[in-house]
Amino acid sequence: MDWIVSLFTESSIAHDVVVYSLVIALGVLLGKIKFFGISLGVTFVLFVGIVMSHFGFSIANATLLNFIRDFGLILFVFSIGMQVGPGFFSSFKKGGVQMNMLAVMVVLLNVVVALVIYYTCDVKIAQIVGILSGAVTNTPGLGAAQQALGTLDPATAGTAEDLSMGYAAAYPLGVVGIILSMILLKAVFRVKIEKEQKEIEDENEDSTLKPYVVTFQVENHRIEGKTIGELHMVIDHDFVVSRMKVKETGEVIIPTSKTVVSKGDLLLTVCSIQDESAFQMVIGPVVDMEWEAESQSNVVSRRILVTKSHYNGRTLGSLRLHNGYNLNATRVNRAGLDLLANPNLKLQVGDRITVVGDPSHIERLATRLGNSMKRLHEPNMVTMFIGIFIGIIVGSIPFAIPGMSASMKLGLAGGPLVVAILLSRFGYKFKLVTYTSTSASLMLREVGICLFLASVGLGAGEKFAETVFNAQGLMWVFWGFLITVIPQIIMSFIARAKFKFNYLSILGIMSGSYTDPPALAYSNKVANNDAPAVAYSTVYPLSMFMRVITAQLVVLIFG
Repeated sequence: MDWIVSLFTESSIAHDVVVYSLVIALGVLLGKIKFFGISLGVTFVLFVGIVMSHFGFSIANATLLNFIRDFGLILFVFSIGMQVGPGFFSSFKKGGVQMNMLAVMVVLLNVVVALVIYYTCDVKIAQIVGILSGAVTNTPGLGAAQQALGTLDPATAGTAEDLSMGYAAAYPLGVVGIILSMILLKAVFRVKIEKEQKEIEDENEDSTLKPYVVTFQVENHRIEGKTIGELHMVIDHDFVVSRMKVKETGEVIIPTSKTVVSKGDLLLTVCSIQDESAFQMVIGPVVDMEWEAESQSNVVSRRILVTKSHYNGRTLGSLRLHNGYNLNATRVNRAGLDLLANPNLKLQVGDRITVVGDPSHIERLATRLGNSMKRLHEPNMVTMFIGIFIGIIVGSIPFAIPGMSASMKLGLAGGPLVVAILLSRFGYKFKLVTYTSTSASLMLREVGICLFLASVGLGAGEKFAETVFNAQGLMWVFWGFLITVIPQIIMSFIARAKFKFNYLSILGIMSGSYTDPPALAYSNKVANNDAPAVAYSTVYPLSMFMRVITAQLVVLIFG
């Protein structure tokens, strides 16, 4: 039995793997337990690591500990960047600008409150930045601060242990503080959830994001004799005529840009819902039509999956669907969102193209584009490690800023995050396939964050109890609560009173500005719709980026 004792007590690779496995497994299991309806998720790995380290289950090899910690952080932030990148730039459109500005305000207010505490209380910069990262429940910011702290004198700025212990002390009440702020906002403004839900439903009915399929009957004599191509010049809106029933023959055909329209013809049209009235004025009234019953056996509608990397970045028009296959494309589904089949739309691996036409022609196109679900399940390792390689280089570039004690770097957190966002949005231009299945992306992200949190906990646990469980530690918890709550209350009151945001959307902004999944889960439960999730995803990318950058700036400027 001596081998079992040595496995848990003597330093070795096997011992280190056993410790990491136990910490992560127990942390994930305990993270599923709900306290007053709230669970901490994988963050519990950090606390398990602290406890096990306190009782002697630690990693003796500091180099190995630091490597696993940093590599886990890289995997985590890179997978996040790849996930949020496609929506990062579009999030600045329309109402997203106001949402992002409110989120930025929260980030800056968090820093202001933290600095007020730093200058009025006896605390090191490493400790206050750790408390700040825990209060806003942002782990990548903690990693970025650790990278920046390595360039400063530990005697004056503090150590990585100070960061970790401040983070662990502030995190639990950070989650609770966000939710308490949500409850306070509801009470002050006397919000009625049913009314807010009705407003969201009314807005969704007028949504411009989803293509709308409708049948028009040609009644306007002014367009009689015009081609479909000429209709595009008359009607200044995006649309696709998917099928056409010719009144004279009763035949259902796949129209081309040269197909002539006659009075009485029926046009199955894909357009935006708010454009329906414009089409009625130009073409004619909307009619009910069972196209599947009317269509001949050689006219069907199918979805084809783009899985061949050769077509990554190619425009939809370059496929020459009508000339080469006698098919019409009506919609392109990307990441669950339907887009109108515009010829200039650039395709990406993972897109699903809805086409109408002869089954044999559809089959030929499917063979050309790949249409293989199995192919999508294969991870694109080349893109991933090229991105990490470039991200490390970008993160290592020093930026000299006047007044700072050391050059600023994006570091192992910021560099891969920025590169991942750019790759996921523009990678197709360099023939890089950026598609990753949801399950693969989630696995990569969870493995990365678990390795990082376990390493942080194991590194900080030895001195955690004597540092946190005393009067000073209680002050850390209180400071963290102030950093959490004050900016949230200010932002949410402004969003409601001045900008008249829907309460459910404000919940999403509050959760997203702190990049906090438990708060989002609570918001979704309250809303019973996807309004919080939409607002969360709108502000999440910029908030994550700001958290990583500001954590470093505070360390470098005030350390």
